[in-house]
Amino acid sequence: MGSAFETHGAVSWHELTTSDPGDAVRFYGQLFGWQFKAMEMGQGTYHVIEVDGQGIGGIMAAADVQMPTAWTGYVTVSDVDEVAANVAKLGGELVYGPEDIPNIGRFCWLKDPQGAMIAAISYVQPE
Repeated sequence: MGSAFETHGAVSWHELTTSDPGDAVRFYGQLFGWQFKAMEMGQGTYHVIEVDGQGIGGIMAAADVQMPTAWTGYVTVSDVDEVAANVAKLGGELVYGPEDIPNIGRFCWLKDPQGAMIAAISYVQPE
């Protein structure tokens, strides 16, 4: 298997949405020794989680204060639009997207038939 960012079906990223990203950064930094790189985004600061200089996930503020704090795993897929088109056919629900992340890829969030959230992402591949 190649990189999780290139392998269809591999979990490649974990993202925490929370009401208090600063507290989460402090907690997980101390708990696991994670390092963080802050990136200013249009909707606030995104904290990239790094282990040995490798990005493994991120922490960001929830878009709505009523959103529960939760981790979401991102699964690498060859074609996120195809995955999004098949969610409802398989009994799930497309929650968000697909949407492009400049210079990263294209993603969507979905719920499985039992209501669990997960994300699918097709990364921009180096030329």
